Amino acid sequence: MALELRQQLKLSQQLVMTPQLQQAIKLLQLSRLELVETVNQELMENPFLEEGFDEPEPNLDSEGREPVAQNDVVREMPGDENALRREADWDNYLGDFASASRQSQVREYEALEEGQGFEARLTGKHSLDGHLAWQIRLSDFTEQEMEIAEHILGNLDSSGYLASPVEEIAEITQSGVEDVERVLKRVQRFDPLGVAARDPRECLLVQVEALGYDDPVLVSLISEHLEDLEKKRYKPLARKFKLTLEELKEYLDIIQTLDPMPGSSFGTSEPVYVSPDAYVYKFEDEFVILLNEEGLPRLQLNSMYMDCLQGAKCKEKDYFQEKMRSAVWLMKSLYQRQRTLFKVLESIVKFQRDFFEEGVKHLKPLILKDVADDIGMHESTVSRITTNKYVATPHGTFELKFFFNSALTLDDGSEVGSESVKALIKQLIGEEDSHQPLSDEKIVDILKDKLQVNIARRTVAKYRTALNIPSSSKRKEIF
Repeated sequence: MALELRQQLKLSQQLVMTPQLQQAIKLLQLSRLELVETVNQELMENPFLEEGFDEPEPNLDSEGREPVAQNDVVREMPGDENALRREADWDNYLGDFASASRQSQVREYEALEEGQGFEARLTGKHSLDGHLAWQIRLSDFTEQEMEIAEHILGNLDSSGYLASPVEEIAEITQSGVEDVERVLKRVQRFDPLGVAARDPRECLLVQVEALGYDDPVLVSLISEHLEDLEKKRYKPLARKFKLTLEELKEYLDIIQTLDPMPGSSFGTSEPVYVSPDAYVYKFEDEFVILLNEEGLPRLQLNSMYMDCLQGAKCKEKDYFQEKMRSAVWLMKSLYQRQRTLFKVLESIVKFQRDFFEEGVKHLKPLILKDVADDIGMHESTVSRITTNKYVATPHGTFELKFFFNSALTLDDGSEVGSESVKALIKQLIGEEDSHQPLSDEKIVDILKDKLQVNIARRTVAKYRTALNIPSSSKRKEIF
């Protein structure tokens, strides 16, 4: 079969996402802190972008005119149309989207203490390893014991338990198992008590011994019956030790004061800080939406580089035009992002007004399509603008996704939001009698009476699990 070259025409349709469109979509999905970082990065890379600042009031002469130095060159007059087109349209593009007046947006911030640097206010985070190493250095260990203690310290997990067998530590340190056990016993009595234990029983027994509880019943409950206590098998334990339920409860109260995970107070996870993208306040009978502009630079085009563009050579002109288009597109994308965020928030406040008035229990069912139809945008745009965005409300700070929840049908045909049902379940369990906790079936009956909502027991169990609430058998307390 011979190979040959041919030319042919083909008509087809395809969707091409330009880099500018990809940038606009990316800006929609960024959180506020990520947006600030992205804008600052663009300020560093693009010479046509600069941050606008409030200019000081000029000094006027005796006739009320601004003096001009002899060497000053007036680049553009205030009436220059090019200057207005390049700069005036963008000076306050972030401040346009606020339902409050500009005077009401002024906030007072607490000033830093004078005479003390910022670094002086920082402190290192305490870790379990550092806390124990400090105690090891203060102890009268020999060199060999110090080496064993350091290996014990290096084999602790996040809960403070020893993750390696003593035989392995003895082999690594070239010492006897008895020596490792002796050092381990001393380390277990460091602060926090019970650290470096090999299981919860040993951890609790170390704390009981150190605190001076020498009751044999208490020791037996910890060493032999932790599983029975976990599953709340109280009556068989009371019969075995010939105790009343009140006496057994006294032992349980002592056990509950102990810490089964001594290393948990030195957690390694970093806290997650949330900066709200907007604030919603109630003023008289209306809710005011104010976008958070703190830390976000006010962009404008650099007038010096705009002048250089006019007299640039061919190669330089291509570079300047590319950077100028990139700068203008970024400013327009930021404008569009703030505009979209404001419109979505207005729609959410309209649909969820009862929530902003009364709280979570009055959260209504809402889907992305409802907001998209209300503001005349696509659902994907609403989904992107509500991702990683937070709003500060009179009832707390919530992610925008929180306001979108599924619906449960009531007997009268109306609907209630799933988040409202979760809030009611949490309230019912919080107000229950701890000696007779509410079962999932009982919660179903109460929801039927209070809300007239038809909900299955497995749905209640699913919501309870999502709220990190244990079952009724694990919530039960003895008399």
